[in-house]
Order: sequence, then C-alpha cells, then structure tokens
Amino acid sequence: MKPHVTTAQARAYKARWRKVHQAEVEELRRTSMDVKLHQVAALMASVAALGWAEALSEGDAEVRDRWNRLRKSYRG
Repeated sequence: MKPHVTTAQARAYKARWRKVHQAEVEELRRTSMDVKLHQVAALMASVAALGWAEALSEGDAEVRDRWNRLRKSYRG
C-alpha cells in the first residue's frame, strides 16, 4: 500500500517546485540572445541525427496552406 501524503507535505512539495520554476525562469531571462540562438542552432543541427526530421515535417503542408490563406485574405 502506498504511503499517504499529508497536506503539509503536498504544500511543501509544491512550494519547492515553484522555487525551481522561478529559478528556471530567472535563468532564462538572464541568458543572452546570442546563447539562445546558438542553442536553437544546435537543436536544429541535431534534427537528422535524432531522427526528428520526418516528425517535424509532417505538418509543413498544412502550415504552408494556412499561411497562404492568411496572405490571400490580408491582401484582399
């Protein structure tokens, strides 16, 4: 049988994760755009090696179609 979590334990757990989240948000705010760009570039360069290319391209046609419809409706 699983041990029961008390209300106080659950609140403490939630408070700890709130602090972790706040620290992550602050770290992201302090990260320069240059570093963020390099991180994105590294992920994009890893797409083929990780086998993500097919999954990422699945919705390309649908997205292109949506943009074309938006472009047409905007231009009138």
